Amino acid sequence: MNHHTAHHQQQHVHHAHGDHHALGSSWRAAAQATLHCLTGCAIGEVLGMVVGTAAGLHNAATVAISIALAFAFGYALTMRGVLRAGLPVRQALKVALAADTLSIAVMELIDNSVMVGVPGAMNAGLSQVLFWVSLALSLALAFVLTTPVNRWMISRGKGHAVVHAYH
Repeated sequence: MNHHTAHHQQQHVHHAHGDHHALGSSWRAAAQATLHCLTGCAIGEVLGMVVGTAAGLHNAATVAISIALAFAFGYALTMRGVLRAGLPVRQALKVALAADTLSIAVMELIDNSVMVGVPGAMNAGLSQVLFWVSLALSLALAFVLTTPVNRWMISRGKGHAVVHAYH
């Protein structure tokens, strides 16, 4: 075996090991990105559900408020980090939109589908266990189902991969 062939095989082995390592860390990165997104979504979702339910709003209005607040808080948490890195507000907003839009949209679709789909959950009062269990279930399911979406985006250099350039 000549030097060139040995070097090529060594690179191939190193490359394969690198792919395996990247696969493991990309799931970790996806879970961290999803957890970050879930934090903003949960704040907005819970606040929206509480406000809508406490005010006796129609289910559609409650869901609309929850979605709007989830996006607002999700983007705000991402912007906070990139603003701290020194980006101007306009650029930080662009980064947040690129990083979080699909993730928040998927999460909100799942969250609100569960809340609307669980019989009585939207009509349960804030003092009822059904409301809070349904909300917790919706957020947990959103985390599980959004993590693969974030992994796919990160593997393509999109989503939270954009944010990591500023950390």
